[in-house]
Amino acid sequence: MPYRLPRATRVVAVLAAVGLTAAASSQQEAAQRNQADAPPPLPQPEFIDGRLVFPPATDGPGVPRFLTDAERRYLELHPLVAERDEGDGFGLRGPYVSPSGPIRCPGEYEPTDGILISWRSFTSILSQMGARITNEGQANLYVYCDSTTVRNSAQTALNNAGTNMSRVQFIIATTDSVWIRDYGPRYIYEGNVRSIIDHTYNRPRPYDNLIPTHFAGYKNHARYLIPLIHGGGNYHLNGIGDAFATRLIRNENPTLTEEQIIGYWSQFQNVNTTLTDAFPTTVDLTQHIDMWMQVTGDRSVVVADWPANSGSEQDVICDNTAALLTNAGWTVARVPGRNVSGAHYTYTNVVMCNDIILLPTYTNTTIVNANYNTTALSTWQSHMPGKQIFQINCQTIVTSAGVMHCIVMHVPRHLGAAGPNGGLAPTAYLRNFRGGESVSPGQAQTIRYLSDDDVGVANVDILLSTDGGASFPTVIAAAVSPTGMRTWTPPDIYTPNARIRVVARDAAGNTGFDQSPENFTINGTPCPADFNLDGYATVSDIFAFLAAWFAGDDAADINGGGIAVDDIFEFLASWFAGC
Repeated sequence: MPYRLPRATRVVAVLAAVGLTAAASSQQEAAQRNQADAPPPLPQPEFIDGRLVFPPATDGPGVPRFLTDAERRYLELHPLVAERDEGDGFGLRGPYVSPSGPIRCPGEYEPTDGILISWRSFTSILSQMGARITNEGQANLYVYCDSTTVRNSAQTALNNAGTNMSRVQFIIATTDSVWIRDYGPRYIYEGNVRSIIDHTYNRPRPYDNLIPTHFAGYKNHARYLIPLIHGGGNYHLNGIGDAFATRLIRNENPTLTEEQIIGYWSQFQNVNTTLTDAFPTTVDLTQHIDMWMQVTGDRSVVVADWPANSGSEQDVICDNTAALLTNAGWTVARVPGRNVSGAHYTYTNVVMCNDIILLPTYTNTTIVNANYNTTALSTWQSHMPGKQIFQINCQTIVTSAGVMHCIVMHVPRHLGAAGPNGGLAPTAYLRNFRGGESVSPGQAQTIRYLSDDDVGVANVDILLSTDGGASFPTVIAAAVSPTGMRTWTPPDIYTPNARIRVVARDAAGNTGFDQSPENFTINGTPCPADFNLDGYATVSDIFAFLAAWFAGDDAADINGGGIAVDDIFEFLASWFAGC
């Protein structure tokens, strides 16, 4: 017979259990609520036969932003290495050659041409974002789709959401994940032309890592490969040279010092980067700065605060950063942040697009009961009074370690002036022959150039001036590729006043150009009339010749028969004939 407690003992035990149940009822209800808030298991790549196989595109959750277990095992066999690029298809550079400048890296708060997304997962959120971006945001939406089937699905979803489809461009190319902020193209202005800075993605997701190269070709923009392993969400900047990242970047590039990493960003993007400590991975698996900070202007920023975790490591990091920026003269706003059941609930991971801000909101009970959604909206409205702010429910995505900022990449606006034929005029940038060079006739030279347009450059003309830019009568090349290089063999002339002009032309017939700002020299055979070798046949050459002739200078022996009156007549004949 099974053993039974005495009755009195059983009664006490029952009463105790009832008391404990009553005391713990609120905890149980909270646990049930959190369990209801908990997401289903996230899709992950599989490690099969030594390679990673990624799940297909889905309307729901996809591969998370953080490194998965399968990817960790893959990296044990295949560690990431910062890529070396031997050329980008335009012949612009060899390994690690940076832009020639002048360089400016624009902030996300500046005028935006478009927003780049990957139609890979969380498509309901992407659809809502697309409608706001293309309507109130007045920007283009560049949508990467794995196939025409995915494109058709995206087209239907975006159209049903009220997206302005005239602003949508679908691009067919495979991606591995939705997290395009981390692997997408980082834009700079090189001169007045948009160019791309590309890093090696800090995840073993090969198709994602190829997107900057693909988009550079799609837009005919130059691409420069910075020698850093990196995730783009761990970077924020303003448009005047200040940038911020966490020290995660040091862990991703263990062979580099912090000074070297900062130096590369300075070389490629012309920014001065401040490194902060990273959050513990128990709070944020990505350790990216965009989860707790957003730069909103040249000297304004939003930083997270942790009222439920005052004094915690993440709270100290945020407080120290806010104090640093406040002391430097920045306007700093604070919004709540919190980790609930392993999910980092953030209100800095927003999308700014021209005159709108897309702000996440959540349905998690703890977050709702703390009034964080309302507090964050009020703070953003006060901080950015000239913007329209739209809240989008991001509960389904936040448990994947990212929100809306993580699934977009900004494409800044083209800098061309208004074109006489409508739209904006093209811009161009001559990357070499900026002045001071000396070249010899018959020796092939490479002219390197870039161009840009709001719609697209049709072709480029390359012209030569020998009079310091007063005129460009010589056509080196006509109607050539919008971006790249051109081989040129200098003519057998002498001039210290050579300049090159690149003229870009769009389909509407608008033109824009860039040219050598200073002269360079072609060391060919001088024109006989240009006696003083200044590149021009003027009256000063007559005086220079006569001075040499009267001085008995051999330079005045025009016909090689000794200095005589005949030399005067021959020189004057050359002078009147011109060069």
